[in-house]
Amino acid sequence: MDSFLSLFDPNQPDDGFDEEPDIRNNNISSYSNTNSGQSPHSSGSASSGSESELDGKTNKIIIDFDQGMLPPEPQLGNIEYKLKLINPSKQRFEHLVTQMKWRLREGHGEAIYEIGVSDSGHLHGLNEKDMNASLCTLKQMAHKLGASTSVLRRKYVAGRRSVAEVLVRKIPDDQHNIEVRVAVLGGADAGKSTLLGVLTQGEFDNGRGRARLNMFRHMHEIQSGRTSCISHETLGFDTQGNIINYKYNEMMTAEEISDRSTKLVTFMDLAGHRRYMRTTVQALSGYSPHYAMLVVSAGGGFNGTSQEHLSIVRALDMPFFVVITKTDITSPDQTIQELKNLLTTIGCRKVPFVVTNTDEVISAGSNQLSENIVPIFCVSNVTGSGLNLVTRFLYVLSPSVSNSEKERLEQESCEFHIDEIFRVSEVGPVVGGLLVKGVLTENMPMKIGPLPSGSFHAVTVHTIHRNKAPCRVVRAGQSASLSFTPNQQLPALRSGMVLLADTGNPDDEPYGTLFFQAKVSVLFHATAIYVGFQTTVHIGSIRQTAIIRGIMGGEKIGTNDSASVMFQFVGHPEYVRPGMRVLFREGSNKGIGVVTQVFPLNKTLNNC
Repeated sequence: MDSFLSLFDPNQPDDGFDEEPDIRNNNISSYSNTNSGQSPHSSGSASSGSESELDGKTNKIIIDFDQGMLPPEPQLGNIEYKLKLINPSKQRFEHLVTQMKWRLREGHGEAIYEIGVSDSGHLHGLNEKDMNASLCTLKQMAHKLGASTSVLRRKYVAGRRSVAEVLVRKIPDDQHNIEVRVAVLGGADAGKSTLLGVLTQGEFDNGRGRARLNMFRHMHEIQSGRTSCISHETLGFDTQGNIINYKYNEMMTAEEISDRSTKLVTFMDLAGHRRYMRTTVQALSGYSPHYAMLVVSAGGGFNGTSQEHLSIVRALDMPFFVVITKTDITSPDQTIQELKNLLTTIGCRKVPFVVTNTDEVISAGSNQLSENIVPIFCVSNVTGSGLNLVTRFLYVLSPSVSNSEKERLEQESCEFHIDEIFRVSEVGPVVGGLLVKGVLTENMPMKIGPLPSGSFHAVTVHTIHRNKAPCRVVRAGQSASLSFTPNQQLPALRSGMVLLADTGNPDDEPYGTLFFQAKVSVLFHATAIYVGFQTTVHIGSIRQTAIIRGIMGGEKIGTNDSASVMFQFVGHPEYVRPGMRVLFREGSNKGIGVVTQVFPLNKTLNNC
């Protein structure tokens, strides 16, 4: 062991695992007003906004008509201001279409147009005739790109003059619809499964849990009323924002919901009881949801399990919003105040934003990616109060991955993380998980592993399913289920394995590892962590017990301490690479970090 620990490199380059900056000094990111050569605008750049035009707590541009004036038009991002669009020349029309195409790319297939607003943010407004003409032109521009338009809101600013906010949505050429993954978290009895049942089935609850029955997968879940495993449910929207769920027609299936929807929200209903915490953490780590929906009961308050879920979501840097349920039984005021106190603490530093109307929904959706604003919704699954605001918010919510990052990941070699394994009659083994990198197609040769020896086994992908419907291509960031060519020999499959592209080059042969080094920060520990400490480690879809074999720079690490640490997997080799995020927990003890160095078994054995 001593000879192996000599490989422990204390001089790893900085991995960016820095202290969280103060939100008062945050830079404006998505809606930055800095000049950029990437913007297709031909007009002069908009002047930068003053402090009064920004939300003082988040330093993020807020699109709010009630303020009487918007911040200057951002050069980057997916928001575009247009004073009017009336009878443009052919050349001008083509320029406008090019501009829209760029905004759609910035918004991952979605763009927001503010009509009747000047580049400086002044709400001039248009009369009825000019507004209709401008909306008609915008619709023609969208049609040219194969996109659709829907008016989100319209406000009268001066007599008969109005401004309008329009959502332009274009499904990428390589996708059937735009998908947003939302993890549903919260304590037991908060009403998570009931809320999803109402949203996806279109029927209100009877107050005794009828709506949640369709969410359960096992008999013991129906008997106890508690979710114990990951359940996937979908909610669709058409081009005009109308809900498409199982109530759309009597014969609706999950495949038809996917086919009819231009936007699909995939919910992951996770367990709320503490005994299933490992399953919940594995889903958050392995499926990489775009957002987390934290469900809290108005009567139960923000209990220990909810706080535990919140700390894990924050540790994973995941944007989240809060839904307070059971408001028909008791007032949510006390729970809202409890949430505000918790979210504004020094350790959390978020800005709670209680949503009460449609305008606030749009503002919350536009600023969700700032990761500082936390929208809070109050709903009742029995009376339906507030549910329309939640569905509207989900409609305007965009995937939180930048376009450039998505393109970069798609150009890399394939890497598919296996999270679930099924056996289907007449098909054989089926694996479900997330494609982290690359592009995966049918009949593609891959390698699956690592096996107990650390090596990988050659396989061929036969069919692919997404959202319970067959497809031929999966791209980076998308979840899918895969089957393999019939009659081919397969090794023993387990959760945590990966599928990697088979390059055919022996020098690129992948191998598993038992030892890896990570730069970690301890979020909480009652005393201190020493060498020999055993903990459950989550890395993507990997969930395995590991032992700390070395701590650089000292004998122990405590709460808020950071150090480079050597881990050893206890059970079997796993595929780990530098840059992957590590989350380790044991009871209430938690830590997070980034892998900085790995020691593949084939190289380790050769060195020995």
